[in-house]
Amino acid sequence: MKSQISLAFQKCKKENRPALITYTVAGDNTKKKSLEILKSISKHADIVELGFAHNAPTADGPQIQNSSHRALKNGIKLKDVFQIVKDYKKSKNAKPCILMGYYQMVHRYGERKFVIKCKQVGVNGIIIVDLPFPDNREFSKLCKKNSITFVQLLSPTTSKERMKKIIASSHDMIYYISMLSTTGGKLKVSPKKILANYNKIKKISPKKNCVIGFGITEKTISNFKNTDGVVVGSQICKEITRSLNNRQNPVINVSKIVSKLKKKRFVILCKICID
Repeated sequence: MKSQISLAFQKCKKENRPALITYTVAGDNTKKKSLEILKSISKHADIVELGFAHNAPTADGPQIQNSSHRALKNGIKLKDVFQIVKDYKKSKNAKPCILMGYYQMVHRYGERKFVIKCKQVGVNGIIIVDLPFPDNREFSKLCKKNSITFVQLLSPTTSKERMKKIIASSHDMIYYISMLSTTGGKLKVSPKKILANYNKIKKISPKKNCVIGFGITEKTISNFKNTDGVVVGSQICKEITRSLNNRQNPVINVSKIVSKLKKKRFVILCKICID
C-alpha cells in the first residue's frame, strides 16, 4: 500500500506540477498559534514539514533560528510537538506531515519509543538532519517497519557512488540540499546547476520522489517547475517574525504567502509552472 506521502506526490504529478512542501517550527510563536498556522497552510500546501526546536540548529539560518528561539522561550517540549501533530491530523484539510529535527532529541527520547509515538500521532515522515547514511540504517528500518517514510538527504558534494547507496536505501522521498549553506540563504548556485545535480539523482532512480530545499523563495521557485517538489521554510518563518514585530496575526499573513504561491502555481500551471 502506498504511503500518504507517495499519494501526495502522485496527485501533484497527475496535475503536472511539483509538490509544495512548507516548513514551520512547532510552537512558534505559541503552541496554539503554531497549530493554527499549520491548519491555514494546509489549504494550499501538499505536504507540511514541522520542525522540533533545537537550541543549536546547525543547518538552520537566522529565520528558522528565530522561530526555534521563540518556541523554546515559550517552553515547547517534544510531547507538545506530538500533541500539535495529533491535533493537526484531526483537522479537515490535514496533509501528510513530516517531522524534522536533530538526533539528540530522538536519542534522548529513545529511537524506538520516538518512532512508535510518531506513528500513534499520525506523523507520515521523519527527517533527522544530523543522522547521515550509513549511520541511519537501523533507524530507517525502524521507520519502515512502522510505515513511516524516513527521508534521506543528498547534497552537491555527495559522490556518485555514495549517492547510489543512499538512494537505494531510501524510502519514497529524497531531500536534495541545493547548496552548501544554512537554510534561508540567497541562492548561491545557479538554478541550471541545481537542476543538473537534481537530474543526476533522478537518472539513478526515476521513480523516487526527490524534492529541492534551501534557497527556495517566491522569487526562485519558478525555476524548478519540472521537479517532484520544492520546500519553502525560511520565507514562512521570516513572515511569522515580521508579523509578530508589527503586531499582526501571523496565521493570516502566512496563509496569504502560501496562498500566493498556490495561485502563482495555478496561474503558471495554465502555462505549466510551479509554486
